Amino acid sequence: MQPVTPTRARRPGRPCLVGVSQSCRAEEGVVEGPRVFLVPFGLPHVRALERIRVIPAVARWWGLPEPGWPMSDDPDSVRFAVLLRGGGDAVWGMVQYSEENDPVYRHAGIDVFLDPAVHGRGLGREVVAVLAAHLVDDRRHRRLVIDPAVDNVRAIACYEAVGFRRVGVMRAYEHWPDGTERDGLLMDLLAAELVRCAGW
Repeated sequence: MQPVTPTRARRPGRPCLVGVSQSCRAEEGVVEGPRVFLVPFGLPHVRALERIRVIPAVARWWGLPEPGWPMSDDPDSVRFAVLLRGGGDAVWGMVQYSEENDPVYRHAGIDVFLDPAVHGRGLGREVVAVLAAHLVDDRRHRRLVIDPAVDNVRAIACYEAVGFRRVGVMRAYEHWPDGTERDGLLMDLLAAELVRCAGW
């Protein structure tokens, strides 16, 4: 999905992981799940994310990165690198969230991609679930949204497993440099509908 717009906060006593961005929002720490760590994005993650972003299976949904990505300034998003428990400092993807803070419409939106080398293991579902739990529990959002391409069947199934529901098709939602357009699927989740990681 092209970026439009990452459970439980790190427990006391857990060591911080390498590469934690000093420029990230002060209240954002490492968010962890049973198998994943979401680490605030920083310079040590750039090369790995640049490599993953141009893999055809990722670029199909996200497009090719703009010059300077992922260091380009995006003040509306909070980005995390995805690391695996027991996997050292290897970066396997990125997840980000943005917030609408008008009290009447307050909600958060999520975007995510993972290296295809770890697809099919339920890690995407866990990444989305732990970030959603962070947004609900720690940032007090009552509603979350996500907007995959309407034909991204794998992503839609992942989000539905976490509790997101289909709201409707957004016609000609994405406009690509080659002139093609693609429909998007708006999905949302209310806090009480979140399917959390078992035992976490």
